[in-house]
Amino acid sequence: MQTNPTPGQAVVFSVTQYPNYSIVIPAFNESARIPATLQSVVTCIRERGWAAEVIVVNDGSSDATAELVRAFAVNAPEVRLIENPGNRGKGYSVSTGLLQALGEVVMFTDADLSAPIEEAEGLFAAIAQGADIAIGSRWLEKGRQTHRQPLYRQFFGRCFNAVVRTVMGLPFADTQCGFKAFTRGAAQTVFQLQTIERWGFDPEILFIALKRGYRIQEVPVSWHHDARTRMSYLKDGMKMLEEIAIIRWNALRGRYGKQIEPIHRARPGG
Repeated sequence: MQTNPTPGQAVVFSVTQYPNYSIVIPAFNESARIPATLQSVVTCIRERGWAAEVIVVNDGSSDATAELVRAFAVNAPEVRLIENPGNRGKGYSVSTGLLQALGEVVMFTDADLSAPIEEAEGLFAAIAQGADIAIGSRWLEKGRQTHRQPLYRQFFGRCFNAVVRTVMGLPFADTQCGFKAFTRGAAQTVFQLQTIERWGFDPEILFIALKRGYRIQEVPVSWHHDARTRMSYLKDGMKMLEEIAIIRWNALRGRYGKQIEPIHRARPGG
């Protein structure tokens, strides 16, 4: 592997090396955005000389998402595609990607890159300084939101976060930001214990992490709201409240206290 690639040059791994970072992107019908997203992520990786892989998890898309990722990967060896068995949800996609990732630090980001991928440096720095998990926050420094959500979405989002903080005891300003990084060990434990497959998985993984004693650091990130988001705060919000009850029930049953064995990494380049 070249440790100091020139800008625009691909970082290529030998068969004896693992990447330092894995960047997982869950994708469902993202043909309109995924080429630009991959271009931004790969450009960032190359310009900064990160030893990184990019994993796109296709969640049963009915459009050309998978074909576009494969075509992009022809000239970008950092990129690989994982196919879900049909549409399973964002939580399932994130879990699948992170559990198959090869990096020492693994993260996920939304396909719309509402938080620019360059903001990952803050997450990586937090982990390098001792955090097990670093989570992006839109609310620690509100001035970094370059294009805010409509007021009704801000209102529902803050209400949901307040409910989550109260019911689940999560002391974070922003539980739902789709921009989180983990040490490999933390990810292996948390995501093998995860049960929620759709939008409500964020509170569950944070709840599990606290239960297992992991150190979580919130990191302020820049944020640009994408109006094309598919999440409905009314419909999906009600579903997430139901999932909070499931999480509490899982905790009472001891579901999150199980012993977890690490998943052995595949041979690099294999």
